[in-house]
Amino acid sequence: MRSRKIDKPFLIISVILLLTGFFIFSSASLGLLTREGAKLSSVMFNQIVFGLFLGGIALVVSSKYDYLNYRKYSFYIFLSSLILTVLVFTPLGMEHGGARRWLDLGFLSFQPAEFLKLSFVMYFSSWLASVKTKVKTIKFGVIPFFVLIGLVFLTLYFQPDNGTFLVISLTAFSMFFVAGARWKHLLLIFLVAIIGFASIIYMRPYVLDRIMTFIHPTEDTLGSGYQINQSLIAIGSGQMFGRGFGKSIQKFNFLPEPTGDSVFAVSAEEWGFVGSFFLISLFMLFAYRGLYIASYSNNEFGRLLATGIVILILSQSFLNIASMMGLFPLTGMPLLFVSHGGTALMFTLLEVGIILNISTRKRY
Repeated sequence: MRSRKIDKPFLIISVILLLTGFFIFSSASLGLLTREGAKLSSVMFNQIVFGLFLGGIALVVSSKYDYLNYRKYSFYIFLSSLILTVLVFTPLGMEHGGARRWLDLGFLSFQPAEFLKLSFVMYFSSWLASVKTKVKTIKFGVIPFFVLIGLVFLTLYFQPDNGTFLVISLTAFSMFFVAGARWKHLLLIFLVAIIGFASIIYMRPYVLDRIMTFIHPTEDTLGSGYQINQSLIAIGSGQMFGRGFGKSIQKFNFLPEPTGDSVFAVSAEEWGFVGSFFLISLFMLFAYRGLYIASYSNNEFGRLLATGIVILILSQSFLNIASMMGLFPLTGMPLLFVSHGGTALMFTLLEVGIILNISTRKRY
């Protein structure tokens, strides 16, 4: 049976999360005023126009567009995202901070990895829904899993973008579990992941440096441990209720990327434990309601697609928060709904719209 109304609780939670995120971002962006080369106007323009405005349009359109159509074209969408991501190695690619993750289109810069994340969830959902109980086999379950993850790995490894690969891998593993994979196959994937992680550490020494900084954050406070120590100072300075809106000290010439991956530290300094608890609670409510919608979807594709999108957003956001609190090595991943990044915000709102559309088709 089809319900014509979208899930209002999920929409309300998403809107509150969006407004809270922009409120935090607005204060964090003031930290750019004291930094050379940083243009507050361009950062705000990108966030408002390409994030909020285009993202808002994407949310409305995707909430009305029948999500079942994504299943028909999921392979071509995924293939297109792989091609776009590879284009960062052409003259269209733009380098920043030692990584080539953006396409420079002249009037805007675009991070194709955001498209890759969503397209992967779409295609993997389509595949898992089509094989049904065969997912428990090696041929239709484990092998396709490794092939798809392998394609993503090869695409992201040379950028490099280890954070995005980690988020996609966690999402894929969760979807594979939800689809009904055997425990021994999940264990096999986990063991291969450990071996793969060890190989990445061997091939990329800076990954090992980040892990050692995570284990011993106070050994080089002016070097490799600078960001995590400044983040912990900001979070600790917030105490219970914070310094207040706009009153963060660390965002001025102390925290690297105050509007980027360090934005949670700015928020914690200004709003303290209470504000941080409120923000994390919003993400938890977002996940709870999103998974509730997934569980009541009237078809397997919708169930897996909604689950994948929720895990995608939640895993990236919590990895960011955990890294800023010293609970996980630094990944450079932005905090969704909050951090600077028009592309990330636009795709996040597009994904919210897809879940809202899924909520219009549910079992009773």
